[in-house]
Amino acid sequence: MDHYIDLQLRPDPEFPAPQLLNALAAKLHRALVSLQAEDIGISFPKHRTKGAGLGDTLRLHGTQARLQALMQAGWLSGMADHLQASPSQTVPADAQFRVVRRVQAQSNADRIRRRQMKRHGWTEKEARARIADSVEQQLALPYLTLRSQSTGQHFRLFIEHLPCQPAPVAGPFNAYGLSSTATIPWF
Repeated sequence: MDHYIDLQLRPDPEFPAPQLLNALAAKLHRALVSLQAEDIGISFPKHRTKGAGLGDTLRLHGTQARLQALMQAGWLSGMADHLQASPSQTVPADAQFRVVRRVQAQSNADRIRRRQMKRHGWTEKEARARIADSVEQQLALPYLTLRSQSTGQHFRLFIEHLPCQPAPVAGPFNAYGLSSTATIPWF
């Protein structure tokens, strides 16, 4: 991961930045799936940890060749008026590294109960007795709101930027450009 491209949203009176960022992330997801790209990561250099905000910039990380292949795939059609894409640039030599990962919360006690009923053959009464409402987690992380291609339902993709570290860790990225182990350059 020696290169990056910044995709910065332009201010738009009709669409708020989070809505445009959601659309951009959905298009990127489809492009990464199409390219079967496990070697392109993302980050949000202007994210805020307090107050759910990812900022107005999505940064793509990868090799120069891989980023060029992504950008030539035409996945940004329809977004040209809403963003400014930087040219592919070399990562600064003094960059640190960090993991940018998806965090999933057990956010719905009823869904957890239904899953356990199906998995273990419990009755609804047994599931209610064994799984209290207090198992629900609320995350205070920034997120994208996306729509599942398979179910059509909207879901929140919570994103966490882990602390910086001095050395990179190689590994695959998922179809959203996130990884629980691999790092991206941070500067």
